[in-house]
Amino acid sequence: MLERPLRDDLDRELVALLKANARAKTSEIAKKLGIARTTVHERITRLERIGYVTGYTVRLAQDPGKQMVEAFVLIEVLQQQNKQINEKLASFPEVKLSLAISGEFDLLVSVEAPQLEDIDAVIDEIALIPGVRRTQTSLVLGRKLDRR
Repeated sequence: MLERPLRDDLDRELVALLKANARAKTSEIAKKLGIARTTVHERITRLERIGYVTGYTVRLAQDPGKQMVEAFVLIEVLQQQNKQINEKLASFPEVKLSLAISGEFDLLVSVEAPQLEDIDAVIDEIALIPGVRRTQTSLVLGRKLDRR
């Protein structure tokens, strides 16, 4: 039987703290959670061992003078051209993420650019990719929670 990755609320709180600051010392995490440092270490080791935590990364601060516009584009595609569409999307530097999704649309794409006009131009280019049937775009107005 497979081991459950997150056993309890303590594991969920531990993962949230690691997402917020992967460089936090185990003693700091233990203090925030109100548990022993060895317990934190054991739980992190278990999460790494079972493959729930696969690595740690650095998030660079965005240049405050260089505010980016972000949009999410839903894309309906002709399934026969799915591979070619994804290859073309990968060639756009403004495309930061592409996810296959279920439902009315097939892809959810995150697009970032310096200006709204740039976003508009990328959406126009996406619509011209052979096999793209239609798109629907939502602009990001603000971030309420970001655990990336």
